Amino acid sequence: MAGTALGIDGLISGLDTTSLINQLMQIEAGPQTLLKAKQSTASGVVAALQSLNVKVASLATAATKAATPGSWQVLAASSSAASVTATATGTSPTQLTFTVDGLAAAQVSVTPAPVTVADLTGTSVPPTMQLRSADGTLTVVSLDGVTDVPAAARAITASAAGVVATAVQVAPGSYRLQLSSATPGAAGAFTASTGVGDPITLASVSAAQDAQVTLWPGSGAPQVLTSSSNAFTDAVPGVAFTVSALEATPVTVTTRTDLAAPRQLAADLVSNLSLGLSEVTSRTTSTTTTDATGTRTTPGVLSGQSAVRSLSDQLAEAASYPVTYNGELVSPSGVGISIDRYGAISFDPTVFDAAYAADPVKVQAVVSGVSDRVAAVARSASDKYDGTLTRTITSQQAQVKDLGDRIADWDDRLEVRRQALQATYSALETSLAALQSQSSWLSQQLASLPTSSSSTK
Repeated sequence: MAGTALGIDGLISGLDTTSLINQLMQIEAGPQTLLKAKQSTASGVVAALQSLNVKVASLATAATKAATPGSWQVLAASSSAASVTATATGTSPTQLTFTVDGLAAAQVSVTPAPVTVADLTGTSVPPTMQLRSADGTLTVVSLDGVTDVPAAARAITASAAGVVATAVQVAPGSYRLQLSSATPGAAGAFTASTGVGDPITLASVSAAQDAQVTLWPGSGAPQVLTSSSNAFTDAVPGVAFTVSALEATPVTVTTRTDLAAPRQLAADLVSNLSLGLSEVTSRTTSTTTTDATGTRTTPGVLSGQSAVRSLSDQLAEAASYPVTYNGELVSPSGVGISIDRYGAISFDPTVFDAAYAADPVKVQAVVSGVSDRVAAVARSASDKYDGTLTRTITSQQAQVKDLGDRIADWDDRLEVRRQALQATYSALETSLAALQSQSSWLSQQLASLPTSSSSTK
């Protein structure tokens, strides 16, 4: 409520005018106070609905994942050797045995003695150097204007040859040149020659080679695989592995169904479902308080929302009703998902593990069936365009805005009323001042009148 009191208190009347106006305005603002209370309540409903909607949306995501067949085809990989790390890339368990015969390496070569730029270019005009890759690609490196070996090394590295050059100073102003393939593997091998094609003598530090493994060693039908890096990712379906040391003793890599993954799917489903149901319960349950004035019951902030109560019932039904499997009705409690008489949902991993060990296909079917139903209910409620919760939130937000507009209108109305009261009391003080002035004038006039007197003799 805008406006400030004018300084008119008690000028003539002695009244506390500001206090009187404030009290009158408090009465006048009664309807606005009720609107503010309604807006606060509506805002609380919006916040509670938004909080619930976030949890229901998370539930929809978890349920959809648990209902997706691909989420269940999770494998874990293990290796019998510490030097081999493996990951499962397929959907079917497998086992693979191999020896590690070689590791990928990059070619590293060095000039056996210090060189000059002329040693690298020969008599070529303009001065150039040549690098030929393993597939025969020839790269000509221009060394025109280059006067020292470090500059030549920079030019070689910057070329398209895929060779990294390093000038190593072995004495003041004297350099040996190290040439290394930029990538490991046999394909990175190279030779160097002057611009006129004369070979440049290089000493080998390490040869370019691919990593090599032999599958099924000792079987009579071994298979050699190579990789330009130490990672084998595409050659064997369903498994990827990386080698880091030679292994003459056969290494076994195994991929098997990861029991922890399907268990986590069911656990996440129940956890998100429990959060959603608990949110509904906490927001709709009435609270009772008792003090010296008596006992009061306060309804939950969402207790008046029929969409919320309906959502809770639908989720509970979706999670507890049996699932048909091979013509048989199977209760979710048989796979560890249960709801007690108070509506609390829980997950028992021991029951799940036992059921999964006995019949994993049945467990997947039951959990997927429950998840399908829960996901459908959750999506119907939380859809960002047409969900029941979304529409309720939009409606409540519109109500909050409407109440805000009405409160703002009252601000203007009350300001006009305050100004009117201030003007009225100001006029009262002015009138009283005039009356007081007139009274003083009359008193003065009466006092100035001649008085009659009588004397006795």
